[in-house]
Amino acid sequence: MKIDHQLNATALTPALQKFWQLSGEKLNLTHRDYDPARGAPVFTVDGKYTARGWTEWTEGFLYGSDFLQFDATGETTHAARAERYTVARMASHVSHTGVHDHGFNNLSTYGNWLRLQREGKLPNTSLNFNELALKISGAVQAARWSETHDGGGYIYSFNGPHSLFVDTIRSCRIVMVAHQLGHRLMGENDVATNLLQRGLQHIEATAKYAIFYGEGRDTYDELGRTAHESVFNPNDGRFRCPNSQQGYSGFTTWTRGLAWAMVGFAEELEFLDTVADADLAPLGGKAKHRALMLKAAQATCDWYIANTAIDGIPYWDGGAPQLNALGDWRARPADPFNDFEPVDSSAAAIGVQGLLRLGRYLGTDTADGKRYWQAGLTTMRSLLTDTYLGMAPNHQGLLLHSVYHRPNGWDHIPAGRKIPCGEACMWGDYHLREAALHLQRIIKGEKYYTFFGCLAG
Repeated sequence: MKIDHQLNATALTPALQKFWQLSGEKLNLTHRDYDPARGAPVFTVDGKYTARGWTEWTEGFLYGSDFLQFDATGETTHAARAERYTVARMASHVSHTGVHDHGFNNLSTYGNWLRLQREGKLPNTSLNFNELALKISGAVQAARWSETHDGGGYIYSFNGPHSLFVDTIRSCRIVMVAHQLGHRLMGENDVATNLLQRGLQHIEATAKYAIFYGEGRDTYDELGRTAHESVFNPNDGRFRCPNSQQGYSGFTTWTRGLAWAMVGFAEELEFLDTVADADLAPLGGKAKHRALMLKAAQATCDWYIANTAIDGIPYWDGGAPQLNALGDWRARPADPFNDFEPVDSSAAAIGVQGLLRLGRYLGTDTADGKRYWQAGLTTMRSLLTDTYLGMAPNHQGLLLHSVYHRPNGWDHIPAGRKIPCGEACMWGDYHLREAALHLQRIIKGEKYYTFFGCLAG
């Protein structure tokens, strides 16, 4: 990436205003035409949102997007729609015992709703309702637990107890929120599990097994490389190998998995600073957890900066087999319409928050903080252009050129093209809205947007 060190956040204000106008139009268009009974909307095909049965991990992003739209614009019709669909559609996600996606679906809906009430932007008539949903969701998420041989553990993926997904670093957020709301996970014989401890253990396992630091762990160890899946022996909890479900291989970096780690570790650093030292002392202390989170956040953000095109947009996997056919692809803007490998704009929409948050956390008056912050602004500027926004009035997608599951061939390839391009996904649309709201609030001097903004105080 070629970082624009002179770019100022306020310079993006006109693009953000244009973005929110377009975002509202896309939400209205999607809601007008989409029937939730068909399943959660996942990605577009020829501009229309369609379902894809795997897990229903994207439904909350649609309703959560309406909460974000209301927050950014004050348009109450979006809030009313988000509330209505959250009540009607999201209860099953709260009690879903089969997925690792609680922090996606339920913080996007119940969490945003509660936050907006705490901030006084919506009437505080549903505080207990939302708090209860978040408590239960956090505990159900924490119950998907596998122990590692060294006494730690992780929240296992929908693949089963042997499987740690890097994605779940973002679902960890709801475990933390449930803890701060005063909740515990209760088990056999009334044994209580501390949710803060469980969340920190999962974060530590992710940092240890899913992130590489150039320290010679294996032949392909490079700073910031990220494994989508870490596989363990379920009999004794020993790590066996890196793997990938949606990337090219366990020894390359699937860039959306990298992006989940970038934002996940950065957010958890912000959260850690709000936790009392007394609560962390029995769990190893704040300094221990800050050091491992910061190391992982910086490593993944550094890999992103080093391995994206000059405009800050990544291709779908850093080891994709035909990247070499593109020549020196890092030295020019990403090309969504090439014939060899697709870009993944959704990875950029997710990762940009990691860059911005880490930059702010370290301080934009420091060399590292300034570098990450400016990299985030550079990427955001690219995402807010007509190249990546769905400007066609009949296209339901907001953020174009995203990729879901390249190995499975699930992504739509338009007529006359050789690779997926021109389509959107629900998580990409949501996370671009979230990044835009995050940045807009900073520009306007409003309360800083966090996942734990739904907590009192």
